Amino acid sequence: MTASPDPPLGTPTTSRGPDASDGSPAVVLPARAASGAPVTGPAEATVPAAGRDAVSLAGRDAVPAVGQDAMPLVGEAASLVAAELVRRADADRESTREAGAAPTAERRRSVARCRRDNAEALAVIVRLHGWPTVEAVGGAASTAALMILLHAPDLGFRLRCRDLIAQATADGRCPAVHLAYIADHCAVELGEPQFYGTRINPVTLHPYPVRRPQTLDERRRDVGLGPLDEQMRALRAHG
Repeated sequence: MTASPDPPLGTPTTSRGPDASDGSPAVVLPARAASGAPVTGPAEATVPAAGRDAVSLAGRDAVPAVGQDAMPLVGEAASLVAAELVRRADADRESTREAGAAPTAERRRSVARCRRDNAEALAVIVRLHGWPTVEAVGGAASTAALMILLHAPDLGFRLRCRDLIAQATADGRCPAVHLAYIADHCAVELGEPQFYGTRINPVTLHPYPVRRPQTLDERRRDVGLGPLDEQMRALRAHG
């Protein structure tokens, strides 16, 4: 997930967990997801059935992390927030690259600090403005926000934002694939099977357990992802 031009369609980028340099779980983000382009047409941007199931995992009492006086992101404010999100995602990517090249304890701590600070900044944005949707801040910045969220240390915050993303997806303001990634991420953290197979165990290089695997590729197709076998071949080729 980057602000730079997207790689060719089908080329994956990989986002890892808080200690990426020492083999934490990976989330594979193909170019189509990184672009932020909607994966459903304007008239059919609804939450996939598996996404609705995913949202229910946390129960219906989850309270979105949005203030009562949240203001929509428009104009200059939207541009400033977008730039900040992309800058912070780039900082995460760079610190992760450095830690992977030379996995010292200090560099791992640097990754953790970067991701904690990014999550705190995202929490402020969400409280003031709601989830930074593709509609509000553009595809690159909304995808950057998703990357920051996937690396946030607070599961409760991730769950609340997942619910916001689910609503934005239902409203056609975010691509369904964004919901797929955060739904899978939260499911794995909760010890539940994932829905779309986007989260990969770095030790086995196989997806974490998947709900109803016999229909997995149908669900992936519904949110704009290719077959799982294609994802795994691309991951190994670019690993």
